[in-house]
Amino acid sequence: MSLPSCPSCQSEYVYQDQNQLICPECAYEWDPVETAEAATPKVKDANGTLLAEGDKITLAKDLKVKGSSLVLKIGTKGVIRYINDGKDHQLDCKLDGAGEMMVTAKFVKRA
Repeated sequence: MSLPSCPSCQSEYVYQDQNQLICPECAYEWDPVETAEAATPKVKDANGTLLAEGDKITLAKDLKVKGSSLVLKIGTKGVIRYINDGKDHQLDCKLDGAGEMMVTAKFVKRA
């Protein structure tokens, strides 16, 4: 069984004590389950609903595509392929008629 390295000091000498992992070098303790849950980004749509990968979405506003004359209309449907925690574009989606695009979460609604 391989344990992850310490997130505080990157030490590889980590041991497990019940459900906690402990680093003997810096004495840092953490729960690997909580760390994994905290690592998933929390992104909300225009209505405040949490979005997840695989959710079907619709655009809540007309959007101009950067570097193109294409305008995506309200109601364009799509599917979320990946969620990241970037400041500009949180969603990597596949939109009908436009292909794969990166979209800001505040401009979409969950369908």
